[in-house]
Amino acid sequence: MTDSAPRRARVRAPELVGKGGWLNTGDTQYTLSDLRGRIVVLDFWTFCCINCLHVLDELRELEEKHRDTVVVIGVHSPKFVHEAEHQAVVDAVERYGVEHPVLDDPELATWKQYAVRAWPTLVVIDPEGYVVAQHAGEGHAHAIERLVEELEAEHEAKGTLRRGDGPYVPPEPEPTTLRFPGKALLLPSGNFLVSDTTRHQLVELAEDAETVVRRIGSGMRGFVDGGPGEASFSEPQGLALLDGGGVVVADTVNHALRRLDLATGAVTTLAGTGKQWWQGSATSGPARGVDLSSPWDVAVFGGKVWIAMAGVHQLWTYDPEAGTVAVAAGTTNEGLVDGPAAQAWFAQPSGLAATADRLWLADSETSALRWVDLDGRVHTAVGTGLFDFGHRDGAAGQALLQHPLGVTALPDGSVAVADTYNHALRRYDPATGEVTTLATDLREPSDAVLAGEDVVVVESARHRLTRLRLPEEAVRVESVAHRTRRAATEVAPGALRLDVVFQAPAGQKLDTRYGPSTRLLVSSTPPGLLLSGEGADTDLSRELELNPAVTEGVLHVSAMAASCDDDPSHEYPACHVHQQDWGVPVRLTEGGADRLPLVLAGMDEQ
Repeated sequence: MTDSAPRRARVRAPELVGKGGWLNTGDTQYTLSDLRGRIVVLDFWTFCCINCLHVLDELRELEEKHRDTVVVIGVHSPKFVHEAEHQAVVDAVERYGVEHPVLDDPELATWKQYAVRAWPTLVVIDPEGYVVAQHAGEGHAHAIERLVEELEAEHEAKGTLRRGDGPYVPPEPEPTTLRFPGKALLLPSGNFLVSDTTRHQLVELAEDAETVVRRIGSGMRGFVDGGPGEASFSEPQGLALLDGGGVVVADTVNHALRRLDLATGAVTTLAGTGKQWWQGSATSGPARGVDLSSPWDVAVFGGKVWIAMAGVHQLWTYDPEAGTVAVAAGTTNEGLVDGPAAQAWFAQPSGLAATADRLWLADSETSALRWVDLDGRVHTAVGTGLFDFGHRDGAAGQALLQHPLGVTALPDGSVAVADTYNHALRRYDPATGEVTTLATDLREPSDAVLAGEDVVVVESARHRLTRLRLPEEAVRVESVAHRTRRAATEVAPGALRLDVVFQAPAGQKLDTRYGPSTRLLVSSTPPGLLLSGEGADTDLSRELELNPAVTEGVLHVSAMAASCDDDPSHEYPACHVHQQDWGVPVRLTEGGADRLPLVLAGMDEQ
């Protein structure tokens, strides 16, 4: 896909409509005509999605550099039921430091008008109100910046560019002790260490879980080692105790692991370069030389620090003695597949808890509770896949969670799950295979820690720690089940041609020196949706056979292409790997489409 093709088409941008209204505008309601003369970038996102959070960070530099010509508009398009709540969107906008207007579109009206298929999707609108580019996935900020520069020059010359301040109006700050805390840790002293995520700090609280003992970090987003007042973090999350009086910190948006010295408050970097991991990057090696991707939680298991690498749907390990990192489980494909570590699929793992023989994990996007055994095999206790969620107690095979972010091992061998989007603390008992509810009316709980006979819950959206007495019996709640809110693509039953469209960027060619340079992997949820066409092959086009007896489901598509610089003067040309994963909800309908095209972006669009 190139920018020139959609620009020639001169498609008028549909109006921006959202039942939830506008955020970050000082209550002003905008239309596209109000933004005429500016370059508008629409960011279709949902706050559960790690790729969407990556794009928020990618856009920060573009927003700052072109603040007098570019207006970024976030169009919040929910997947989970909880994400359709207006207050949840308000919270997310503050939580993730979104510094541009956001349209809350709980019914996906604007999503449908722009024919969006995936989170995240970016749409560029020129100063005259025409769509000039659309990109799905992350990694497109550089391509959009080049397009913005072209549009600035073109419309400056035409007299259709209007410079000036944008419509962003920051909300008033709230004077709370914590602000959207992420994770907590019980320290040997009996105090609590909390990742104060939105304020980019760590906060030590006294045993009452309220009184501030000290703050670590400047409070400004950054990546700086040093003493407690000068060190800086960027949206820190997970915490785990190390030998020798240290704490390892998952510094999520810095794509790094940091170490806090509890005695001095000094912060150093253990792993990561500060850059996000991309396909083709190293997957093991010296910890300070390998890129990471949104580490969300950490736990010590089997002598190593395990990392919930939410950004690439994997588990990694950090070896404190060797000073190395390595992939431990997961393929980078997003989904729910059990089995040997190297073959397992995860979907945004976000919470970890270790026992003697199991590493428990909250796999947030599959709304699942899973574990890794001592042999490295991955198992699922609760959860069925990417698009089924809800609040249902009972047998684990029928129980439902909704985007859990934390998991805590309990003294009796069971585990508590911070069931974030259900605002609940749940319990799974491996002995009985039953799921029960320990507490409700918690606002977006993201973690919990044991403190004697109590469990202390991180109520992220209430900006506090909440102490609960562990009940002897759990409370059973009424079953509620949901499916994703994303609009399905209507396709015809039977034959469906899947075409992944890829063109090597200018100055590059497909790398065929060692065989085929492309790979296509296809699967489905439920598995019975595909009668034929699943599996891996090198052709980017494939004939699928959809089962007419299955009325709806999800096609999981993962495509990869390798290209090299096409310059005969270079003996060793630079090579590039392009990869994109899609989860495409489909509904089988007579008269539906018989072809499904998906665009794999080249590097000059990244």
